[in-house]
Amino acid sequence: MVLDLSPMWISLKTSLTATAITFFIGLAVAQWMSNYKGKLKGILDTIFTLPLVLPPTVVGFFLLLIFGMNGPLGKILLKLDTSIIFSWSATVIAAVVVSFPLMYKTSRAALEQIDRNIVNAARTLGVSEWRVFWKITLPLAWPGIAAATVLSFARALGEFGATLMVAGNIPGKTQTIPVAIYFTAEGGEMDKALIWVILIVIISATVMFLMNYWTDHQGKLLSGTRRTSDETLR
Repeated sequence: MVLDLSPMWISLKTSLTATAITFFIGLAVAQWMSNYKGKLKGILDTIFTLPLVLPPTVVGFFLLLIFGMNGPLGKILLKLDTSIIFSWSATVIAAVVVSFPLMYKTSRAALEQIDRNIVNAARTLGVSEWRVFWKITLPLAWPGIAAATVLSFARALGEFGATLMVAGNIPGKTQTIPVAIYFTAEGGEMDKALIWVILIVIISATVMFLMNYWTDHQGKLLSGTRRTSDETLR
């Protein structure tokens, strides 16, 4: 049995690209929402979180309405003689949309747990908002942000419904591992589907194991630092 490994490379490339995009967008939105005090906060939070609870096929349908030939962005792309639907870019967009809520919610929770007195003290010393974020806020919230990044990657790696609707099943182009599992199983090739299942389980488990190891390591370093500080004070 010859196994085409292109779904694995497409999945990894899509997941890594989507995670990179989601990291910056999700972190920026989380930082903005953690400081936002307007009346629309509840509505905006609902909108940002909605893809997390909607069925993936519904998310894919909305993406089709937006990027399809008759959609607002689809018409613009058509004038530029290009299209996103049924392309590799569509797999990335689908992965970004479904993984964004995890990055946003987890990062926002981490940012809101920071002691605001530390941030305000830096501001009173004349430190710019940009430096406050990169030098104080981000390091303090980094464990939570790192966890959000890993969860986003795992969600992007396992995306199926929205990807199938906007990118289809084009071998060597848009066929990710979840899509390959569905169509090989549907075609009766259970052995091949099982290989893909085992592969994606190994990738996901490895990522989560490394994340847990890193978190435990950081926790031990933090405990050691606190213990040293306590001994010094004594």
